[in-house]
Amino acid sequence: MINIDRLWDRIEELSNIGRTPDNGVTRFSYTPAEHDANELVKSYMQLAGLDVSYDTVGNLIGTKYGTEGLSAILLGSHIDTVPNGGKFDGSLGVLTAIEVMHSLQDQNITLKHPVKVIAFKDEEGSRFGFGMIGSRAVAGTLTDQDLDMKDVEGISIREALIEQGFEPKNIHSSKIDNVKVYLELHIEQGKVLENHHTPVGIVTGIAGPLWLKFKLAGEAEHAGATPMGQRKDPLVAASLIISEIEKIASKYSDAVATVGSLSVTPGGVNVIPGAVEFTVDIRDINEQLRDCLEKEIKDYAAKIVNERNIKMTIEELQRVSPVLCSQDIQNAIKQSVYELDYPVIWLPSGAGHDAMQFKDIFPLGMIFVRSKDGLSHNPKEFTAKEDVKAGAEIMLNTLVKLDKA
Repeated sequence: MINIDRLWDRIEELSNIGRTPDNGVTRFSYTPAEHDANELVKSYMQLAGLDVSYDTVGNLIGTKYGTEGLSAILLGSHIDTVPNGGKFDGSLGVLTAIEVMHSLQDQNITLKHPVKVIAFKDEEGSRFGFGMIGSRAVAGTLTDQDLDMKDVEGISIREALIEQGFEPKNIHSSKIDNVKVYLELHIEQGKVLENHHTPVGIVTGIAGPLWLKFKLAGEAEHAGATPMGQRKDPLVAASLIISEIEKIASKYSDAVATVGSLSVTPGGVNVIPGAVEFTVDIRDINEQLRDCLEKEIKDYAAKIVNERNIKMTIEELQRVSPVLCSQDIQNAIKQSVYELDYPVIWLPSGAGHDAMQFKDIFPLGMIFVRSKDGLSHNPKEFTAKEDVKAGAEIMLNTLVKLDKA
């Protein structure tokens, strides 16, 4: 059985590294704080009976060898954070995976498959603006050119690797082959489970983000001297489009669309704006539906700017395909949920996770645990102890089922 007190104490102990004044956590990749956190997690892995090593990009990997020469089961998440983030995001997945292996050791249970618990490097992308470095390396998709990405101080990923004692020339050796499945536990970072009054959920897939930048150009004129009917105001056009984006997205059951950035030029209190830029983040686990939503938004925007004589260009910043979780893994999780007498809830993930990197490489699955008030990337991020225990028990049972399958 899961030792919830041991797991809870480790969550608290790890959160002390990188602690901020308002009780948040800041741990960027390849920094002293993250190094210390890795070393602490390494000690937990060793106590759980795992053979521990770092790969060439700094992924921390604890391995428990199986009784048969079979493909590996990977468990993992990350321990880096956003600025002033919470103590559960990422870290809970790593620590729960370790606790699952520790529990098996306590019960003298050895699995047929080897199991690798991985603390992936830099999932968040907080330092270099380029996330999931570790999981990309494990998937074999991290390139030498990616290492040229720099932080705000001009330090590249390559330089950070060397400073930490890793060898960037050998990043391709971090790729892990012969994998049976990947399983990740994570906090939901939303309110679905809380609204359903259930501690755990089965993730159906991970929404792929599509990022667009709308650029609207009108004519900057004097706010007092230009009659209302003679204006070419791109901000008014943008406001109509932004308002409609919310209405359009609401028609789709799992889709979301967010305007997260808006800039107005020239920005004078007595000047009609001459240009406006805003971004739109569109997500859905169904790529076809996401594309339909995108088209509806673009068509409505074109209608508005045509009516108001505004020029518009749309720049595509990012287009990532959604990722579907393995049906077999979902079924194994479902059986574990049933056996432990919890309600069964399926839900998509709107946020990105390391699991995304393994699309089309090997089967993947995710377990969500409830987030209080849906808060994440926030010092107030919280998951109750009993919910952590539920998630850990389900992960343990699911691992055993996947090992037998």
